[in-house]
Amino acid sequence: MSSFDLKNPVWRKRAVIVGGLAVAAGLGLALWPQAQPAKTNGRPGGPDGRPVAVVVASAARRDMPIYLDAIGTVQAYNTVTVRSRVDGELVEVLFREGQDVYVGDVLAQIDPRTYRAQYEQALATRDKDTAQLEAARRDLARYVGLGDRVSGQSVDTQRALVRQLEATVRADEAAASNAKTMLSYTVIAAPIEGRTGMRLVDRGNIVRASDATGLVTLTQVQPIAVVFTLPQQSLAAVNDRLRQDGKLQVTALQPETRVLADTGELELVDNQIDQTTGTIKLKAVMPNAERKLWPGGFVNVRLLLSVRQNGLVVPAQAVQRGPQGTYVFAVKEDRTVEMRAVKVTTVEAGQALLDEGLAEGDTVVVEGTAKLQPGARISTGENRGEGQGGDGKGGQRKGRPDKSQ
Repeated sequence: MSSFDLKNPVWRKRAVIVGGLAVAAGLGLALWPQAQPAKTNGRPGGPDGRPVAVVVASAARRDMPIYLDAIGTVQAYNTVTVRSRVDGELVEVLFREGQDVYVGDVLAQIDPRTYRAQYEQALATRDKDTAQLEAARRDLARYVGLGDRVSGQSVDTQRALVRQLEATVRADEAAASNAKTMLSYTVIAAPIEGRTGMRLVDRGNIVRASDATGLVTLTQVQPIAVVFTLPQQSLAAVNDRLRQDGKLQVTALQPETRVLADTGELELVDNQIDQTTGTIKLKAVMPNAERKLWPGGFVNVRLLLSVRQNGLVVPAQAVQRGPQGTYVFAVKEDRTVEMRAVKVTTVEAGQALLDEGLAEGDTVVVEGTAKLQPGARISTGENRGEGQGGDGKGGQRKGRPDKSQ
């Protein structure tokens, strides 16, 4: 038998496989797409040379607020740890945890019996010395009335006794006043208006003036303070505005939802810069009427530095960033675009405030910039509007591309 025989089943099977592979290779070469140069028709545009469909807007003038943003910490406007100023048994606790109290509201009562006895003893001593003083004054009046029949030495001695007893009475009055004050300390009242925290001592315990824990902590939450920091580079601008206006508006936003929590005024710029961080502390006070702010919480803070009157704005979406800085694609009269460098001062509510690069009425590309390059032709639908969305609220409204271009 020869080495190659188609009648042999093995060789016949191998021949079928080889033939199939050859046919498949030929079909693949026939169907492989040939690289064709893109048709540009002599005009830059999309990959197939057609104009790029974009959405545009016009630069417009409007009043634009300039904010300084920071992260702030909410602090109680006043915080007081209520402590006893005398030693004794705590016989009554007259507040509820979490209760709102006002100045003078009684919070607790210490056993007053010892201090009341000391006060009454001081009063008795004062009354005794007062009686002696009155007797000495009457004797002095008699000595003076007798004239030459009483020696001058006796008169001088009696006059000295009167002055001595007067001093004793004044000391007794001071002691009685001190005893009365100590007695008043057995009634513990709220020193500020605020909200009570957790009770730290229960009734029946012995409290002392030296105790560091205290009975309860009061925090004033209406008004409330917000403390935040800004870079030291912002200090000069803040101080300039304070000298001009006397006050600056500060807004607190909830960190999760960015919902407005409260609005107040800047109260304090700290007297020194933190050298470790290069920042300056500021403090704002807010009425907190709805109690949306709570001590210890974090908020997003916005300090209204100024309002740029009649500033030039474009949609923030139109501003691009590249190696040379920020730029926009400006639309020329021949419906082509060019890259134009711009200087952005701030971005607020989807609008970018520009200092340089554009003039009022210039048209910029808002959507479709990813497919653009300098000199590309564009086709546009409805404009977004002047410096805002077409609905006048900053919303995005796309128009159908103009196929007549």
